[in-house]
Amino acid sequence: MLTQETLLKFLKRRSAISVATLEREAGLPKNTLSGVISGTRNLSEKHLSALFPVVTQYGFSNEAFEKARVISIINHKGGVGKTTTTAYLGEALANKGFKVLLIDIDPQGSLSEVLNVRVGPTQVFHSLLNLDVPLAIQSVLPNLDIAPSDIELSSAEKELSNKIGGELRLKVAISKVSKNYDFILIDCPPSLNILTITAMQASNSCLITTLPEQLAYKGLVVLLERIAEVRALLNPALELDGIVFTMVKGNSIHREYKELIRQQFSNLKVFDTEIKHLIDFQKAMIDHLTISEFNKNSEAATSYENLGEEYLLSLDKRN
Repeated sequence: MLTQETLLKFLKRRSAISVATLEREAGLPKNTLSGVISGTRNLSEKHLSALFPVVTQYGFSNEAFEKARVISIINHKGGVGKTTTTAYLGEALANKGFKVLLIDIDPQGSLSEVLNVRVGPTQVFHSLLNLDVPLAIQSVLPNLDIAPSDIELSSAEKELSNKIGGELRLKVAISKVSKNYDFILIDCPPSLNILTITAMQASNSCLITTLPEQLAYKGLVVLLERIAEVRALLNPALELDGIVFTMVKGNSIHREYKELIRQQFSNLKVFDTEIKHLIDFQKAMIDHLTISEFNKNSEAATSYENLGEEYLLSLDKRN
């Protein structure tokens, strides 16, 4: 059943769809949906009934838009921009009006540290071990929340292996809050351990961050094999959103490997937006500010705003 809330989520994620076209095909008065989007009017049951078959043709489904899209930001190498991308892509989506939750499942707690979040008496670790403990969610900015972690999470790998349904426990924790968000981004550890597998089991999709360098290129093959195994054995619905180049420098080596990766993995989405190696990222982290708080007009902030737009557009095209 279509509700006004799920319709608004659909329209925000599918921004390329013309609201005028939807109004015409559903037989609604002109500017009806514009008023809904601006918050100046509500839809009647008659309007929603007329819209339901129309938006269904454009990819709407209740299951997809009643719950958040859960995305694991992954790579088994460290220093490839996973934490930066989780934080600042999340911020970019929140700036566009989406409700976003970030989940830190890296025992180093880098995401929590970058966003200057203090871990309280409970954290992700406790929610994984005890299903009755909800995720300890804290607000970072309007529309942007985080479930933080610290080094205590490092003991979860062994304990989860001994728990019934260890790989499913993050999925259970997320299911209790999913309806409150549009997107949930998971910052995974730099390894293919049970924590990363747990994240992929809980996710709708994966987003790979990588440097355009030799070792990162070779590691992509292993990473893609592991994603395929998770899809085959644990989560058949898991999608690969694509590959994002991070910490890009303007030298010939990076240019060559960007081209090589695009050629060798031509069947995958490689985002046009590149995240350059910029000093503003380091400055923002030192000041414990998000990149938009540090300087919303900087090239660093703009790059993640652009990535957010391209990511949403890729969802549009996929559906």
